[in-house]
Amino acid sequence: MALRGTVARRALLGCIFYGIAALAGMPAHSAPVTETRRAHIAIATAVAGQDLKGILTVCQPRRGATPRPANNTAEPAKVFDNLYFLGIPSVSAWALATSDGIIVLDALDNASESQTYIEGGLTKLGLDPAQIKYVVVTHAHGDHYGGAQYLADKFHAHLVMSDVDWKVLEGPPRANYPAHWGPAPKRDISVRDGDRLTLGDTSIEFYITPPHTPGTLSIIIPLKDGDTRHIGGEWGGTAFNFSPTAQNFATYAASAERFARIAHEKGVDVPLSNHSSFDGAFEKIEALKTRGAGEPHPFVTGAESEQRFLTVAAECAKAMRLGAAEAPR
Repeated sequence: MALRGTVARRALLGCIFYGIAALAGMPAHSAPVTETRRAHIAIATAVAGQDLKGILTVCQPRRGATPRPANNTAEPAKVFDNLYFLGIPSVSAWALATSDGIIVLDALDNASESQTYIEGGLTKLGLDPAQIKYVVVTHAHGDHYGGAQYLADKFHAHLVMSDVDWKVLEGPPRANYPAHWGPAPKRDISVRDGDRLTLGDTSIEFYITPPHTPGTLSIIIPLKDGDTRHIGGEWGGTAFNFSPTAQNFATYAASAERFARIAHEKGVDVPLSNHSSFDGAFEKIEALKTRGAGEPHPFVTGAESEQRFLTVAAECAKAMRLGAAEAPR
């Protein structure tokens, strides 16, 4: 079922909540009218279903930094005719091939990872790393920018980030900077909300979606699967690792709902993330290996899936907003 507009989404979420209430033996008239944390989490859980459990984890309170996997290595993979996965289990990077070179989306933690998994991954896939023309950094966290300067220096690639997040990197250094993050890159190209980057036959679109960082970029990406065209929507900053204020959670929910509207208008049918734990990239890559001719593409989960993904993100943020507002001061 496609969700058409804000009114339809709200109607669906209302039906889900009252359905949950009925299943719990609660009369419909006794279902809470005012919003509660549990109501938002119940909606998020129902919308996530069995296939979006990754994004649902943001509903859980954070307990320190997520540990890096013991085996933090992965093989590169061709995902679409023009999109390649170059990430590792802890963080994703993507390469978008165009008629005039390559756009890399995020640059991993440091120069060593960038050299091994981005430069080396492209070579393994039969692509020329010297064709990297742009490196887009979705946001100002070192697991996404740490290897960017290496690619810029070696391949003369331009670095692209939102103007807001360039200013973040130019400000005071982060106090808990992890040791494995590479240095902040030098300012290059800055983009604003709604800007496009065009290389050869391909244009991608940027939208500012705070507050994972103040200038987090979410991206609309054209994809090719033989003669079929699809649209990817990369949600640029997922986890709630910002200051846990009610205002920040409200901003996050508003960003997710806005990007959901944009994704609907653009026809996004491929949800993407820069962390594989949220979009199930490794499981889908495995499914690609056994995909037969004419069978559905594992990454093409549909427009409804993209809407559900962003609804879960928004509802979890709303639950956390209420928790932050209720917290003792």
